[in-house]
Amino acid sequence: MKHRSPALIGAMLLSAGLVACSSSGSGSTDATGGRTPLDVWLMRDSVSADFQKEFETGFEKDHPEIDVRIQIQEWDGIGEKVTAALASNDAPDVIEVGNTQVAQYAQSGGLTDFTAKVAELGGDTWLKGLAEPGAYEGKQYGIPYYAANRVVIYRTDLFEKAGIDAGAIKTREQWIAATEKLDKGDTQGIYLPGQNWYALAGFIWDEGGDLATESGGEWKGGLDSPEALRAMEFYRRLQALGKGPKDSDEAQPPQAEVMAKGSVAQIIATPGGANVVVQSNPELKGKLGFFPIPGKTATTPGAVFTGGSDLVVPAVAAHQDEAFTFLKELAGDAWQKKLALAMSYVPNKTSLAGAVASDPGAAAMAVGAANGHATPNTPQWAAVEAKNPVKDYMTAVLTGGDPRTEATEASRTITETLNSDS
Repeated sequence: MKHRSPALIGAMLLSAGLVACSSSGSGSTDATGGRTPLDVWLMRDSVSADFQKEFETGFEKDHPEIDVRIQIQEWDGIGEKVTAALASNDAPDVIEVGNTQVAQYAQSGGLTDFTAKVAELGGDTWLKGLAEPGAYEGKQYGIPYYAANRVVIYRTDLFEKAGIDAGAIKTREQWIAATEKLDKGDTQGIYLPGQNWYALAGFIWDEGGDLATESGGEWKGGLDSPEALRAMEFYRRLQALGKGPKDSDEAQPPQAEVMAKGSVAQIIATPGGANVVVQSNPELKGKLGFFPIPGKTATTPGAVFTGGSDLVVPAVAAHQDEAFTFLKELAGDAWQKKLALAMSYVPNKTSLAGAVASDPGAAAMAVGAANGHATPNTPQWAAVEAKNPVKDYMTAVLTGGDPRTEATEASRTITETLNSDS
């Protein structure tokens, strides 16, 4: 998924952007320098220009027989471009895709299966929220690249004034108590719009439920389960401790801009939202902190939706061996540590969480990422998000609707959508 905005992720290939690959198979070389050209698509802003240069230089020093050709792609319309590339005879060798997009590409048979390589790639400590959606029907197609997830961004000065130690907030009930204390006078304890369904999903996972479940090839919406209903009740309690609109999401209006106005003590966002707050109101520089979304108990952080990317190799890619070498390097420990520090990402393995200890926002993300989840792993989930009955359900409950009745209706819509092509 594209984690830079809540709205996660024509049919023509980029005529100037796709460099022709040799069709003579793995190990072939180009006609000019005797090196194998390796065409790679990475997404806009997934790496900085400095990191890209450092990686290319380091990779080619260690693998002088490979000529890496990284091309930066735009998120807008990337689904159509990747689909076209997978169906062509001239696809790039490696492609970065949103972690929740892997299933739809794998369904077509267009991706290389790396199941036998998982152990070699260190898959035993991969982040679940990247690894699980990177698999389809029991086979691993997507290799975890990097992750990002939501944390609590808070006003350190308002917490201090209220006598609250953010570091001591470990459970959801402690979070509620602190937020009630903050929600006084002109200060909103938290700005939580009514349709932040990613936050609700985390609470559902905390309770042991899910947005939808699959059995015997059939999917069933899960918003009407006892676990999901408990999660919605917690969301309602938290949302009431501020003035967030009940009928819109975190992008309408942009919640970071709302926080920048000075009366909001907390928002739920990726750490990059803090930069937006400070850009909008420089007076808040040095007054923002981060902590992981609290869980039901102090021993486990709150569940979060893991956004981020996986790396895939088209089945028709000309240079399969070289593509695997690229994956092994960029997804390996050494470059993952450098990428995390350079971009404030969560590394792809739980064993590498310490790499971002010096970055407060990324460190808070890494704690939550250990309890990361993904949306239901089916190509049809994109159709659910397009309709988004979860948002409608949340607004209905927050404006007085009966939770069970509204959840039953929303779950019915999810069930019908997920099974529409089954």
